[in-house]
Amino acid sequence: MAKHKKQPQGTIALNKKALHDYFVEQRMEAGIALAGWEIKSLRAGKAQLVDSYVLLKDGEAWLMGCHISPLTAASTHVITDPTRTRKLLLNRNELDKLFSGVQQKGYTCVALALYWKKHLVKCEIALGKGKKDYDKRHVEKERDSNREMQRALQDRKKAI
Repeated sequence: MAKHKKQPQGTIALNKKALHDYFVEQRMEAGIALAGWEIKSLRAGKAQLVDSYVLLKDGEAWLMGCHISPLTAASTHVITDPTRTRKLLLNRNELDKLFSGVQQKGYTCVALALYWKKHLVKCEIALGKGKKDYDKRHVEKERDSNREMQRALQDRKKAI
């Protein structure tokens, strides 16, 4: 009998700030070109997507601002740069959609999450439109009112 290695599951890192700052219009899944030490760090959960974004340049997509901390046990002959630019692996149709979307006024491309898909690391990217301050307040007010309604329904169910 062959022993199967346990594959990592679930989300590595989330960019909650992006959901707060942008209206998400369209989501896509992209692969990332990573080095070996980066994969080991991601297995240990040492990644941050805060302030990360996607730069579209020369017909390619690049992940900027993603911080992957190197492990202390990393090899000494490898130069580890935690915030290096990483290439996103997308097909031509997806790149064309992103390029046409970003050219519209107010739209940008942001990274939302890093997660495992079988043994591969995937990045969820989104085309988003920036929120104004009053939009952020409105969304927060709506979320609070929904929460209050849910609490009232729960209390009513308990009373019955």
